[in-house]
Amino acid sequence: MVDRPRGDERPTEPDGETPPGPFEDVADAAEQLTGDGGMDGRGRGRLLGRAVTSVGHNVRAMRSRGGMAGAMAGVMEGVAPHLGIRDLELLRSHHHGLTGEALADSLVEHASRGSAFVGAAGGALATVEYAAPPTLLSAPVQLATETILVAAIEVKLIAELHEVYGVHIQGSGPQRGLTFLQAWGHQRGVSPLQPGSVSAVLGAGARRELRQRLLVRLGRNMTTLGPVLTGAIAGAYLNRRGTKRLADAIRNDLRGRTLDIQ
Repeated sequence: MVDRPRGDERPTEPDGETPPGPFEDVADAAEQLTGDGGMDGRGRGRLLGRAVTSVGHNVRAMRSRGGMAGAMAGVMEGVAPHLGIRDLELLRSHHHGLTGEALADSLVEHASRGSAFVGAAGGALATVEYAAPPTLLSAPVQLATETILVAAIEVKLIAELHEVYGVHIQGSGPQRGLTFLQAWGHQRGVSPLQPGSVSAVLGAGARRELRQRLLVRLGRNMTTLGPVLTGAIAGAYLNRRGTKRLADAIRNDLRGRTLDIQ
């Protein structure tokens, strides 16, 4: 099943559905951008627009916590518990019955495609119809949104690769989300038997590593601020390559931690 925290109840919309909260906008974008498709460019633009709005407001509110790096880390700590983590049965169902390495390959391809789209959309921001208020479409917010969205896509990928390779992490939804966020900061798989590897909160060291990792990604994403076409191409290529490189490292790590891949 998809592992989601229940959280506090929020007002419902006219159709009876609960509108997403600020962190859930980003988590929802990460989930839909790594799906099987079915969403056109305008729909993806609106999806990213909501993420830009959420990230923009949250980054501005958190800037006093240590500049842009501290703000982005704070947003990621809010987003990670809301990422939908599918179990092995659901992953197989969503990926046409694939198993083992073929299933892992499919997960990586979907995540890489999603991060590539975020890079391309960031590079072509002026040509996409976003739902975000124009006042939030500044370069710092654009870069922060791209960085956080790609990080969310990759955290979700790391979590689901653990399911594929049979490395099961116990704990509540929010706790597991933060555990995989920490794994993203380390760029390593989670070792369930290692003390402190599964935690409900990030320690000072983990937060420093997370901030540093986000700053590195932020710097890489500055290529998307070039001319529209070249920025979009560069952003898509670098994001796709970065996600695949991370996936390779995580998969190699997980292969050494399990005797059986289902």
